[in-house]
Amino acid sequence: MHLIQLLLPLHNNDKQKFPADYFKSLRSDLIDRFGGGTAFVRSPAVGLWKTDDVVSRDEVVMFEVMSPDLDEQWWLEYRTKLEKKFQQKTPLVWASQVKRL
Repeated sequence: MHLIQLLLPLHNNDKQKFPADYFKSLRSDLIDRFGGGTAFVRSPAVGLWKTDDVVSRDEVVMFEVMSPDLDEQWWLEYRTKLEKKFQQKTPLVWASQVKRL
């Protein structure tokens, strides 16, 4: 079993909130493809990263799904779609192999 997790920002580079429909659409995509999913959207996490000597900050939300198969090509294409929609260089999407208990 694979646990696939996505971290996405709540705001664009101009500090404007992304429309709620962006996140609803993502949830629908995951439910349609994987039959379910979890969205951690009520308590955004704070993402920090350092470029040169400047520390940047962003509020992010996490989505996750579990799947017996890992279709890497589908995820690469979907990540490209998210890059455009959420104006990100490389949205964080990762997979871990997990054992369902």
